Amino acid sequence: MEQHSTKSLETLPVGRLGLITLESSRALGEKVDKWLVGWRQSRNHAEIGSFAFEGYQRSSYQISVQNPRFGSGEGKGVINESVRGDDIYILLDVCNYSLTYRMAGYENLMSPDDHFQDLKRIIAAIGGKARRVNVIMPYLYEGRQMTRQGRESLDCAAALHELVDMGVENIITFDAHDSRIQNATPLHGFETVPPSYQFIKALLNNEDGLRIDNDHFMIISPDEGGMQRAIYLANVLGVDMGMFYKRLDYSRLERGRHPLAAYEFLGQDLTGKDVILVDDMISSGDTAIQIASLLKDRGARRIYICATFGIFTNGLDKFDVAYQKGLFTKILTTNLVYQTPELLARPYYISCDLSKYIALIIDTLNHDLSVHHLLNPVDRIKSAVERYMARYSA
Repeated sequence: MEQHSTKSLETLPVGRLGLITLESSRALGEKVDKWLVGWRQSRNHAEIGSFAFEGYQRSSYQISVQNPRFGSGEGKGVINESVRGDDIYILLDVCNYSLTYRMAGYENLMSPDDHFQDLKRIIAAIGGKARRVNVIMPYLYEGRQMTRQGRESLDCAAALHELVDMGVENIITFDAHDSRIQNATPLHGFETVPPSYQFIKALLNNEDGLRIDNDHFMIISPDEGGMQRAIYLANVLGVDMGMFYKRLDYSRLERGRHPLAAYEFLGQDLTGKDVILVDDMISSGDTAIQIASLLKDRGARRIYICATFGIFTNGLDKFDVAYQKGLFTKILTTNLVYQTPELLARPYYISCDLSKYIALIIDTLNHDLSVHHLLNPVDRIKSAVERYMARYSA
């Protein structure tokens, strides 16, 4: 961390740092702010007192904003202090369904569409006065609707175009469903950040007796779409990977799609091995539980389900039942999206904190430095595994 702190002062900040945390990411934003305050308060440099570093060391970098609603349900964005010349980072969670607003006397849950509209309202309230506007949207809005099949809307690409047309210079997301979506805005910054290191770190901190080698460990992708994610992690850890693919019944259609006939497995023998089942998200959870059951049938020992975004749209009951049946050992998801108190209280759940990672990205970009070393955490993963294996061997 000290190396990062020293390197940051090799270049001037792009502008006075400002962190706008929308209500959907309030808890995460407070943690990010604490990291930034701690690092910058600890830095000593002859230039910190110069005008180029004005406002560099503060008790908080958060900018006060509001998204009030009219009785009709319409909203607006309000910024309560000046942001002229600032380097602004807007953090939001479009999946936070715990927030509500009143409309015509009714209480309405906020949808991803509502959160995205609030983001645009805040950008509009900035009114082009900031030096730079950056959006940190961990779950990419409409990220699963990134390709067109037939007469469909390309919602994700359209949303990205809206943001860059409003003056957003950089868009940072985590584990995009398909990273090729960045081709929609080729002349603007777009980074999709993998939380691979945070998964491995959290797993090693919470589990004993893991033997991470080719004879005892394996990485599994639940489908062909997530194969690259599993290949990366397997290569870094030096273990085998396997994957399931869906065999579809092309002879008939159900609700406009060919129904699933069966899951087929490609990979080495799983008998007695601990496995990580890695995916970008858990929505209903049906796929994760079904794949975990198939892994158990093939002799897998301990199964760890890792997903960047744990949305759990149908609740936790099915996971409780699957856990009692021994179909999995732990579920790991991040705090990038809303986590219910019930989820945090489950004995099988491990939360992976990404606040420090986000703060690192913000601090680095504010100094206009490359974030490449943050996007490829190979060395950090290997070091964490080596320390764990040394402790286990001892």
